[in-house]
Amino acid sequence: MCVPHLDVAQPCALRYGRGRCASFNCGSRINHKVPQQLTNNNMEAATEDSLETAFDGASKIQERLQKRHQTRIEDVERRKEAKESQSVAEEKGDYFSSTFNAERAAIEELLSGCSGADRAVLTQTLEEATAKILQLQKFLNDSVLFLKQYDLRRAQAALQKLQTSLAETREEALPKKKFAFRARAKATDKASAPASDTPPPDTGTPAEPGSTTVDGAAASEQCSFSNMDNVHLIKTAEEIQKRDVLLSHLTNCKVRLLGSPSTLHLKHIDTCEILCGPVTSSVFIDHCRNSTLAIPCQQLRTHNTTDTQVYLHVTSRAIIEDCQGVSFAPFTWSYPHPGGGLHFVWPGQEPKQLEPGG
Repeated sequence: MCVPHLDVAQPCALRYGRGRCASFNCGSRINHKVPQQLTNNNMEAATEDSLETAFDGASKIQERLQKRHQTRIEDVERRKEAKESQSVAEEKGDYFSSTFNAERAAIEELLSGCSGADRAVLTQTLEEATAKILQLQKFLNDSVLFLKQYDLRRAQAALQKLQTSLAETREEALPKKKFAFRARAKATDKASAPASDTPPPDTGTPAEPGSTTVDGAAASEQCSFSNMDNVHLIKTAEEIQKRDVLLSHLTNCKVRLLGSPSTLHLKHIDTCEILCGPVTSSVFIDHCRNSTLAIPCQQLRTHNTTDTQVYLHVTSRAIIEDCQGVSFAPFTWSYPHPGGGLHFVWPGQEPKQLEPGG
C-alpha cells in the first residue's frame, strides 16, 4: 500500500476529498484528510482584510464628500450674508444722505433768513439753528459705523461749514443790532441836551458833551478786546451783562470777565489766561493755543485748538473738532460780587444767591 506524504505547507499536492494519490502513481484510491479548515480560515482572513480596506476607503471618500459639501454650503451662506449686508449698508447710506442733505438745507435756509430780522426774531432763529445743528451732529455720530470714509468726510466738512456759518452769523448780526440801539440812545441824549441847556452855556458847558461822546464811543467797544499783547483786561458785570463778548488776537494776556455775557467768542488766542462768568448761551473757541480757559456755558464749540487747559461747566454736549493736547477739568473759579444778591440763573433752575466773595 502507498503511504502518502502529507505536507501541510503544500496542501495542493493532494486532491480534495476522496481520490487517488497525487504524490505517487500507485493508482490506489485512498482517503486523504485535507486541511480544509486551515484553508478556509486563510480565505476568510483575506476576505475580511479586503472588506475592511474597502470599507475604510469608502468611509474616507464619504467623509471627504461631506466636508466638501459642507464647505460649499458655508461659502454660499457667507456670500448671501455679505450680499445682504452690502444691501443694508447701501440702503442706510442712501437714507443718511437724503436725511442729512435735507436737514442741512433747512439749517442753511434758517441762517439765510437772519439778515434784516429784528433782535427777538434773530435770537430765536439762531437758537433754532443751534438745536438743529446739534441734532445733525448726533445723527452723524450714530451713522459712523456704516458710512463709507468718503461720505463721512463729506458730512463732517458740511457740518463744520454749518457751525462756522452759524458762529459768523451770530457774531455779525447781533453786535450790529446792539450798535444801532446805542446809536439811537446816543442821539436821544444829544437831542435832550439842548432842551436842558436852554440858558446860555458857559465856557465849561462844551466839555460835558465831549466827555459824553467819549463815553458813548467807549461803550460801543466795551464788549470786545482785539490785537493786544501782555495786558491785564477786566470787564465788570455791568459792562458785559447779556452782551456778546469777542476776544481776538490776544497774546500773553490775562482776561477776567466778571459777569454773565450772552455769548463768548475766542479767536486767535495765544498764551492767555481767560476766566469768565456764566455764559447764557454758547462759547465759540477757534485757533487757541497754549492757554488756560475757565468757562461755564450752555453750549461749547472748540475748533483748531492746541495745548490748552479748559475748566468747564456745560449743560449740553460739547463739540470738539480738529484739536490736539486739549484737557478738561471741572469749572471751579469764583470771584467777588459786590453786595451779593442775585447773580445768575440757568434756565429752568431756581434762583441762587451769590455771597460776597463767593
